[in-house]
Amino acid sequence: MSKVKYYYDSDTLAYRKIERKTGKTIRNILVFIFAASLFALLFVFVAGRYIDSPEEKALRRELSNMQLQFNVLNKKMTAAEDVLANVEERDNNIYRIYFEANPIPEEQRLAGFGGVNRYKKLEGYDNSNLIKTTSQRLDQLQKRIVVQSKSLDEIKVMAEDKEKLLAAIPAIQPVSNEDLTRMASGYGYRTDPFTKVRKFHYGMDFTAPRGTPIYASGDGIVNRADNKSSGYGNHIRIDHGYGYVSLYAHMYKYNVRKNQRVKRGDLIGFVGSTGRSEAPHLHYEVFKDGERINPINFYYGSLSAEEFDAMLQHSNLENESLD
Repeated sequence: MSKVKYYYDSDTLAYRKIERKTGKTIRNILVFIFAASLFALLFVFVAGRYIDSPEEKALRRELSNMQLQFNVLNKKMTAAEDVLANVEERDNNIYRIYFEANPIPEEQRLAGFGGVNRYKKLEGYDNSNLIKTTSQRLDQLQKRIVVQSKSLDEIKVMAEDKEKLLAAIPAIQPVSNEDLTRMASGYGYRTDPFTKVRKFHYGMDFTAPRGTPIYASGDGIVNRADNKSSGYGNHIRIDHGYGYVSLYAHMYKYNVRKNQRVKRGDLIGFVGSTGRSEAPHLHYEVFKDGERINPINFYYGSLSAEEFDAMLQHSNLENESLD
């Protein structure tokens, strides 16, 4: 039961009962409800904006962790890009130059991805720029790795070919210095021992006793071991590949047969004096792409600098050849 309220009427000098008006009461009630509702909405807005629910707190922690992970990933990619750039520089300026291959242009290594927007699905989020930039860097890094990997595969093949080439080139003296009596005649114009006419001598003559070992000057396949070539007598020809062929003439006997594969330094036969020969010696020739070339340019594999210099001086003497 509500309390009855009175007021003092100075005109009548008496207390009168306060009568409540129904309209005013209703208005007060409505104002109170409106104020309460407004306060409630304001509280909900402020709470929703500044006070996180447990789920929102968990999501914010997860988002913060993801941002941290993306930043860590970008730092790792920066380190990987630095390492890859160093490999690319050595690849262009050392490896590919050594194997006589053209360097890979920077625009080919750093080329982007043309056409449609590959990252459109990543747009429209709070951290779209971070995610998009990271994805672009990762894609470009992967492409650079693919380009570099293909380059290293190419270099590996070139290195194997280079190794085979270096092994195939006729690079040692076919008669060892211990067994050599003397280097009788070199490449160039010499006096023919039979006709005494000056003519071009296409090989080098190594004087040695009959039966002295003769060694293959490079890896290859024996494509001839016979005496069917005029003047050479018993002779061997080794096809080294890459356009190189070596010839060993006036042999006493063979130690290999046709189509046999030989390695540099293998014993292939023995010094003799068969064919058009004045005395026991080895006549040695080198062909490149079918043309005879001076064999003295290929002895870097078996002679010291002093020995090579002495042989060079002697080979330049215009003396009489032995065949």
